[in-house]
Amino acid sequence: MRIMAIDYGDAHTGVALSDPTGFLVGATFTINSRHQDVVLNELFQLIEEHHPGEVVMGFPRNMDGTEGPKAQLYREFAARLEKIAGMEVILWDERRTTIDAHQILFNQGKDARKRKKIVDAVAASLILENYLDFKRMKQE
Repeated sequence: MRIMAIDYGDAHTGVALSDPTGFLVGATFTINSRHQDVVLNELFQLIEEHHPGEVVMGFPRNMDGTEGPKAQLYREFAARLEKIAGMEVILWDERRTTIDAHQILFNQGKDARKRKKIVDAVAASLILENYLDFKRMKQE
């Protein structure tokens, strides 16, 4: 079963898809828009094209585990996506994913301009990896 992960952002939204087995991270995409309706439409198109069995969206938490300042906005966005896609959106703790994504890209020698263009897709990949690891551990 393919799984989709979303790193929703103000200007860029990263999307990562697992391989068809739901075991590895496969393709990544970046949606470049500040408009929720545009992002929702593009996410819906990706869902229609790739038919994921689950959709996981990064959810902002503070380092102490409490909900971050954008938590309500993310809940509302997830509810809108659920409505148009007709499937549950699982909210997943995204603490440190963007920081880690920047570090990965920095270590690969990407300059700040190049990192900005792809950091959200890498963050979505990290969200997906964390979720896939969780699912594997739960099965054991």
